[in-house]
Amino acid sequence: MRVEMSEIRWGTIGCGAVAEVKSGPALQRADGSALVAVMGRDAARAEDFARRHGVPRWYSDVDALLADPEVDAVYVATPPGSHVELALRVLSAGKPAYVEKPLARSLAECLHLDDAFAAKKLPLFVAYYRRALPRFVFVKRLLDSRELGDPRFVHYRYARPWDPSKRDGWRLDAERSGGGFFMDIGCHTLDLFDFWLGPLDEVAGLAANVARAYSVEDTVALTFRSASGAVGSASFCFVAHERHDEITLVCDRGTVTCSCFGDEPVRVTQGGATREVSLPNPPHIQQPLVQSMVDELLGRGACPSTGKSAVRTARVMDRVLETFWGDRRGRFWDTR
Repeated sequence: MRVEMSEIRWGTIGCGAVAEVKSGPALQRADGSALVAVMGRDAARAEDFARRHGVPRWYSDVDALLADPEVDAVYVATPPGSHVELALRVLSAGKPAYVEKPLARSLAECLHLDDAFAAKKLPLFVAYYRRALPRFVFVKRLLDSRELGDPRFVHYRYARPWDPSKRDGWRLDAERSGGGFFMDIGCHTLDLFDFWLGPLDEVAGLAANVARAYSVEDTVALTFRSASGAVGSASFCFVAHERHDEITLVCDRGTVTCSCFGDEPVRVTQGGATREVSLPNPPHIQQPLVQSMVDELLGRGACPSTGKSAVRTARVMDRVLETFWGDRRGRFWDTR
């Protein structure tokens, strides 16, 4: 889709924590981008967000924002349980949508959205912003150049303690999130593997609630084979005694090691020597991806995170989560 203008004017649905630093300022600061309207169910909160961020207009009604003729594209920054309804309303208004990750609560919902936008030939972007961060783009280019040879194996280990004093709200409410922390955290890593290595297949795994601190899954382990031929594994534990966050990507002529959620240097080992490449995350972490969306809408580039790529990630997530939830095509959360 090409928009015949020099600037994309965004409206946002939702003005919570993710919009405060990660995305809201990114929509304002990307080249050829402007944030012109914000909507929140709490009118006072929406007005406050607009005032503090210099956004010209605010609304407390979704339809009012969608009817704004100066809003060219809409960012949905709400929990996953509302993504289908809100994205389809954006689609009905004839506008491209940028939806927070995960795209929806299940593969079935993601497919529904992707099919609907494809049928109307409108762009559907998804906030898997690691696909555009410099540190991960560097690894992608390293792999594509074959400097390290062929990818053989990739492993990820994530762990963190459970703090019951924190209010995690919707993230532990399957009707609003689609599962537990794995839906919120694990999707980023698996989508990154898809970006680096191609679609993941032959997925097998197990999701479980081992600590019984809450009702949704708290520990997940899986294996897969990537389109590149590399074999992979990943494990996530949200009730551990300490923190871990490390990706190890082994090729036949070298190894890459980095975190998924930090921004410390990427380590590249080759020929017995290790070099560190420092590519810190930008202050507003979604800005590189926002820039790619704006560039696509203005006909001068392409965004790497779409409904179709998000569907692939959802397929991997569902295959593993079905071992805990069972059939995820309907109201699976009602079975718990």
